[in-house]
Amino acid sequence: MMMTITIMNGVVRAMALSLAVAASNIPADASVRLPTEQMSEMPSLAPVLRRIASSVVTITITHHAEPKKNSALEGGKVPQRTRNVPFERQTKETGSGVIVDAQQGLIFTNNHVIDHADEIIVSLSDGRKLLATCIGSDRGTDIAVIKVQAEDLIPLKVGDSDELEVGDFVLAIGNPYRIGQTVSAGIISGLHRTNLGIGEYEDFIQTDAAIYPGNSGGALVNLRGELIGMNTAFIGSTSGNPGMGFAIPINTVRFIADELLRYGKVHRSRLGDRIK
Repeated sequence: MMMTITIMNGVVRAMALSLAVAASNIPADASVRLPTEQMSEMPSLAPVLRRIASSVVTITITHHAEPKKNSALEGGKVPQRTRNVPFERQTKETGSGVIVDAQQGLIFTNNHVIDHADEIIVSLSDGRKLLATCIGSDRGTDIAVIKVQAEDLIPLKVGDSDELEVGDFVLAIGNPYRIGQTVSAGIISGLHRTNLGIGEYEDFIQTDAAIYPGNSGGALVNLRGELIGMNTAFIGSTSGNPGMGFAIPINTVRFIADELLRYGKVHRSRLGDRIK
């Protein structure tokens, strides 16, 4: 017991000596700030988002479905109130896209967002709604390029997905569930994910940043505000569990987009013989 007290007294004297030495080096008029007072601003991703949010758009497509058979018509006798009625169904679906070229009005999105669309409407963050045309799409990689005619578009700077590492912080931006532009944050959980059953050609970025229906075609960005992937799919989403999100690397998107812009389709090499 005495030994313990002696040791503790020694520790106390050493701490007092250290504090005295430290105090002797502090000017009399100086004040020591608390750690929280040394931070001029609270840490926030808002400055990054302010620069890039206007580059992510909402895409709404209208699809005119084929007229459905009506049981009232199948008996051969057409009731008066149903004559000359086309019975055409009109469906609307939403997704996201990213402005990458302001001068040409080019927007990257997923093929499945605009597939079978009869009309494509792009909604900007400033409230404008623009009619878009499809420049080209590739079902194998689920990539599409659409175009709008407008001024004052804000493009998103494109990064290099070959530089990504597992553990990098990322933000996913899109319009899930039609509730408006939404941002989720996370890290890159994996790279070069394949055999997921999502598409014909797979090489995905995996992220734990939440991706939901409507996020498809939206932006996956790094903390420099650079576009490094296109949000495409999620797996395993259940109540209370956001599941795993997957994005197409932007270098893949750029390559496919260049092919679509140049040729209108993607040229792929094949090995083997074909018998006619």
